[in-house]
Amino acid sequence: MSAFISFALEIIGTIAFSVSGAMLGLQKKMDILGISILGLTTAVGGGVIRDLILGIHPPKTFQNPVYATVAIVTALVVCTPWVLRFFARRQHLYDLLLLVMDSVGLGIFTVVGISTAYSLSNDYSLFLLIFVGAMTGVGGGVLRDTMASEPPYIFVKHFYASASILGAAACALMWPVFGAGISMIVGTAAVVVLRIMAARYRWSLPKPRLEKYFEGFEEKEE
Repeated sequence: MSAFISFALEIIGTIAFSVSGAMLGLQKKMDILGISILGLTTAVGGGVIRDLILGIHPPKTFQNPVYATVAIVTALVVCTPWVLRFFARRQHLYDLLLLVMDSVGLGIFTVVGISTAYSLSNDYSLFLLIFVGAMTGVGGGVLRDTMASEPPYIFVKHFYASASILGAAACALMWPVFGAGISMIVGTAAVVVLRIMAARYRWSLPKPRLEKYFEGFEEKEE
């Protein structure tokens, strides 16, 4: 049952992250190939990083083409004229969908990372479980933003990596007591709720301001 839940969540997360990657590609005015690659990278990048950390060779993405296929097909669907026309008239819905898809993908891949680790061993430390979960969640987004020449989302946007870390901690701590199903659902929900609440209320971690402490300091614009 745990394997089925993990696979189902991976497919949902793949679709969600592929949509977020494809939509960023649209914003950057990429062609269909660029949009497809961005959607694919966003969807499978975190999983590849996870598998390399856990010593899974080759990474699951290359063992089973279903993840790459789903990601590419999803990205191509986002590029269709019907979808583009629909969102062109509903900018607020476009922004909301981007936030929701990115949040859902982050939550799902965070707990899937922990599930993958548990499928290999029950002796991993809590630190490793949380690290692998967070890297699975944010890895694809970091690759996406880097390829699109954007500052990585986890460093500049509200409560992104922090939500993944907290959700991973909740999932990992609950797993030995409540098992896979409840732990993964709670972990995913925690990440999604934290991300949406952070976007709604503009939560963010403190940002040091050097100009307050160094006279004559001026921030340089890129």
